[in-house]
Amino acid sequence: METILKIGMPAGSLADPNRGGNLVNLLINSGFNVSGYAQGGPSKFTSVNFLFGWDGRPQEFGSQLEFNEIDVAIAGDDWINERVLEMKMEYGKEVKLERVLGLNRGGVRLVGIVAGHEFDTIEDFLINLCSHKQLITVVSEIPYLTLDWLQTKLDKIGLLDKYQSFSVQKYKTPSKIESGIVIYETWGKTEAKIKNGGADIGVDITQTGSAIKNYDLKIIDTLMHSQTSIWINAKVKNDTEKLDLLHMFLLNLYGTINAENKMMIMFNVSNLNVNAIDRYLREKNLFADEPTVSVGKAFTVYNIQVDAGNRIEPLAKVRYELAKLGATSINTLPVQSCIPNIKVISGA
Repeated sequence: METILKIGMPAGSLADPNRGGNLVNLLINSGFNVSGYAQGGPSKFTSVNFLFGWDGRPQEFGSQLEFNEIDVAIAGDDWINERVLEMKMEYGKEVKLERVLGLNRGGVRLVGIVAGHEFDTIEDFLINLCSHKQLITVVSEIPYLTLDWLQTKLDKIGLLDKYQSFSVQKYKTPSKIESGIVIYETWGKTEAKIKNGGADIGVDITQTGSAIKNYDLKIIDTLMHSQTSIWINAKVKNDTEKLDLLHMFLLNLYGTINAENKMMIMFNVSNLNVNAIDRYLREKNLFADEPTVSVGKAFTVYNIQVDAGNRIEPLAKVRYELAKLGATSINTLPVQSCIPNIKVISGA
């Protein structure tokens, strides 16, 4: 039986080619054409027969990785860490999952929010809150990351023993404990719950913080920055065939991500002017090990890569400077993939 690598494919905005980080085009540009994914599934890799798409929610991929239901997950760092902490805090089980590649997509912040503006730090807020409350109430879509954050902060101010007990439960269900931390797991609109006095503290997932500002709430701390990444169960490394497929998958994804905003400039230069061109390219760091050249009798052809987002040496300026130094037939092409070498994924 041929070896298959099972890939957790996240439903939601990432699956929509018009929203989020456009995971569909990332996969296609990496050589992994997938059908059905943007339409809600079932997803099927059509250009390769060694990848299997498992459609699901990134909130569940951490557990699926742990139990080998999937080999690889495309998921937010926050949701993977949430599941790892849940396994540890609720079930006493240590889960070892490994982040092997960030995709530079789906970037968010996890922030603590409160209604009052008089406290500068979460520590100051907790000291005041704990002076008159036995039960801290919190609302969050990511309850175990929230619990871990609060326990760390309470430990820092010497109050963890007093609030050691915790309960994670649905919003406004009767508290299972009389003192400690109650985390109400919610399905969004955390801001409204804090604004209207539904809990003492909230933890929100935000990109810009605009909704928090609109509710006149204060971001009192940042728990973590998260992005969409490739995660694996480290056990996959024990299977040499699956590990080879994983490396192939990662290398091609890396090449596409690394190529974003890169352009290839091809141009001709009279051999009388190559010294000036070489000097300019070296001074501006416009090549890696050395520029790619093809030397002819009278002219030399150059290929160089330029970062289109470089504000210090913008693409337009580079082309102009090359032309002034004698470059002709200056052609600019987009780079779809840029793989430096195999070492970029050697740690996976």
